[in-house]
Parts: sequence; C-alpha cells; structure tokens
Amino acid sequence: MTPPAALADLLARAGRDVEDGPLPSCQLAVARHGELLAFETIGDAPDGNATRYVTFSCTKGVFASAVWALMSDGKLDVGTRVVDIVPEFGTNGKDAVTVDHLLTMTAGFPRAPLGPPRWETRDGRLAAFAEWRLDWPPGSRCEYHASSANWVLAEVVERVAGVDYRVHLHERVLDAIAPGLRLGDAGPVAPIASAGAPPSAEEMEALTGVGGIELPEVADDHLLRFADPNVRALGHPAAGVVGTAADLALYYQALLDDRAGVFDPAVLADVTGAVRTGDLVDPVRGVVAQRTRGLMLAGDDGGATRRGFGRAMSRRAFGHDGAGGQVAWADPETGLSFAYLTNGLEANPVRMARRGVALSDRAAAFAAT
Repeated sequence: MTPPAALADLLARAGRDVEDGPLPSCQLAVARHGELLAFETIGDAPDGNATRYVTFSCTKGVFASAVWALMSDGKLDVGTRVVDIVPEFGTNGKDAVTVDHLLTMTAGFPRAPLGPPRWETRDGRLAAFAEWRLDWPPGSRCEYHASSANWVLAEVVERVAGVDYRVHLHERVLDAIAPGLRLGDAGPVAPIASAGAPPSAEEMEALTGVGGIELPEVADDHLLRFADPNVRALGHPAAGVVGTAADLALYYQALLDDRAGVFDPAVLADVTGAVRTGDLVDPVRGVVAQRTRGLMLAGDDGGATRRGFGRAMSRRAFGHDGAGGQVAWADPETGLSFAYLTNGLEANPVRMARRGVALSDRAAAFAAT
C-alpha cells in the first residue's frame, strides 16, 4: 500500500523544480517487493508515464551488470589485466590496469578523450585507447571516469562474451529483469534541455565544505548530444541507457532480490555490498569514495548525501546518480528502490544535490507502510 502522505510529500517536492523551477519535466518511481508503489510524471512529458528519459550516468550502474553476468558465468575474473583481453589497450604504461580498476574508477585515466567520430567504430575506439596515457598509477586514486573506463569495459564485455556488448547486456541481463531499459535505442525520449545557471564558488564550498572544488568533466554541449537519435543508437556504455523511472526502479529491485536468477548470489552480494576502494577519497565529492564494483554505497561516515544518497536511508543503500540530477538506488534494509529522472540538465550541482537528497529522503518514507 502506498502511504498517501509520503506520496503527496514526494510529488510536491519533485513538482517544485518543474512548476516553479528550471526543469521542463521529471519522472519518479518507488518500488518494493518487486512492485511499484508510485510512478508519476510531472511537467511537459510527451507521452506521460510512457515517456522515456536518457539516464545519463545512472547507465553506469546498469551497464556494470553486463560485467557482473560474465563474473557469474565464470567467464571473467576482474583481477585480469585489460591488456590480456584487449591487447590494443596496453600502451603507455596502461598494461597494469585491471578490469577491477575500470569498475571502481581507480584506473588512472579519468579524462581520457573519446568522442565523435572515433567513438562510432571499434577501430576508432581502439585507436583512442592506444593513445591514452595514465594520470596516476592504477589503484592509487579514485576519481570519476565520466566515460573512458566504461568504453574500455564495453570492449572487454564484447571480447569475453563473443557478442556485441549491447546484445550481451540485453539478452543476458535486462530482458530478464528490466526489459524497458535499452542501450543503443534511437527511439523517442523526452527532449533534453539545459536548465538553470552554474553555482558560484561559494555555493560549491557550502555544499562540500571544501574550497577550490572543480566540477566534473561533463559539459552541457556533450550531454545535449544525447538528444540526437544517432548518438543514442550508438549505445554509449557510460551514459546511453534510456527508459522510464519505473524501469530503473524495478532494475534495482532485481538487485535486491534476484528472482530471475540472473547473477551468482556471491557476485551480487559483492557488487552491491562490498567497498572496493578502501579509504580513497573522491576529489570531486570531497568524501571517501565508497565504491563497489560498479556502484556507490551510502556508508555510515556522514558523507552519504555527498555521494548522492539521502539522510533517511541505511548505510547499506547502493546505487548510482547521473548528470542533471538523475538518481537511482536500492536499500537492503527497507527493500525500497527509487529512481528519479529529468530531461533538464541542471547546471547548478548544489541545487541538484539538495534536490536529490530531499527526494531520496521522501522516497525512504515509503518504508513506513
């Protein structure tokens, strides 16, 4: 049963940034025990609740499942060096990079460039890989790899699985647990628009408590490309998954209770519950990274809100956020999962972060049922 007060509070907070703020529309969903408790679309969405959104970096928490499936099938040991799977990658000292480094964002090349037209072909991508250099030794730092690590993961998946990385993701994982989520789909989505103004240095320091924070390497002009069907057809493995908030919330339900038997239970327990980055600090968020093999954990060190989680969730909550304010998580303590999507690229991460925390806290209130 959906608690009326919790739903009203959640919708009111989500609606505020659409009706009185910069966002053209948003969509949210709360699920528990494999069923939706709430699913609503607010604002100018062309197809109501059927409107699909680009999930941006929430994609990372979905695409990682393609690797988890290979781990579950005994086909991939994440301690394997990438060069042993993709020889073209092992240049300029990158032979030390492992699959684990890619999953945990400790690989050492967070800003390695890859864009059109090279990303459109395997040959172009491999040529880019060969040119990349390390910024620091693999495993020594944890810094957000906006797209580079996932492009390499896509090549790893393709070579190990023996099929196109998009086909493997769909046939091995998504078709069973979240068929509405698609990668490489050029079909209609909510049109993407820039929203709001960037924050001042003072606002960033107020959010993080750290002066001199630089925004991550994600620019509006790059993200607006995902409005182009040709870019979405490419299947960007770090930002290209499309679907509804309900699709995403139900995907996270499947990570709480793998009723379809998609993953080895030990693998699933590891990737949703074990921190693999030690005490390495995320320099953008200003807190210990708390990264698993593909996800982030809320943790109990007081930094959960900076990692994109709410205050009312347990330390075991896991998930991944995305550009513009996308949020997706599941909490093993309550059995809840939550997804929030918008087609407004929020330029102010302070406002965006506060909104994500506020919405997550309100979604967590559904546990009172």
